[in-house]
Order: sequence, then structure tokens, then C-alpha cells
Amino acid sequence: MTKMEVKQKVEKLLTANSLCPEGREAVQAYLEAYGTADEKGKVEALLKELEEDITSIDDLIAFAGSEHGRQIFGEEKAAAILKAAKEAKEKGEETCICEACQIAKLILANKTALLS
Repeated sequence: MTKMEVKQKVEKLLTANSLCPEGREAVQAYLEAYGTADEKGKVEALLKELEEDITSIDDLIAFAGSEHGRQIFGEEKAAAILKAAKEAKEKGEETCICEACQIAKLILANKTALLS
């Protein structure tokens, strides 16, 4: 991917409901610094935040199947997430299937483009 294509994925990340507040701040800081002398530092901070935030499929399965997960998502949604996560894992997925984690995975896989 080109730097611009990865930047577009970063912009899309802002629309993900599952993006945590710290991730949102890092994305916004990067986008504001894009094309400035501060860009490199903000890219590095963004990548660090995404690496910390991205969730494994096993952690999603554990959370969706937990009492806390059922409290957060509700019984039906937690069951649906758990089923979808198990199916994704069976197909080889290693990362949480939420939109934020999937976009973050793509960004991290193309981080050299952002750092160029």
C-alpha cells in the first residue's frame, strides 16, 4: 500500500465504533500532524497505540464468553460475537474481528509506508 492508501485507512479508523478513546486521540493527532515536521513522531505514537490496543481472536472469544462481556454487549450480542469469533478463528483469523482491530491490523501490516 502507498502512504496515502494507509492514511485513508487511518482516516477510516476514526469511524470505527470500537476504537478506544486513546486510539482516537492518536489517530487525530497523526492526521493533524500529517505533512508537518511533527508527522513522524505522531506516526510512531499512533503505531505504538495500535500495537497496544489490537486484540487477539482468543481474547475476544474469552471476553465475549465472559460475564463481563455479556454485561457490556448484552446476552444476544455477546452470543453472536462469540459465535462469529469462533468461526473466524476456525478460518485462521488471529485478530479480533471488530472493525477497529481489523483496520489497525491492516495499518500495522503497512507501517513502513507511514514511516516513509
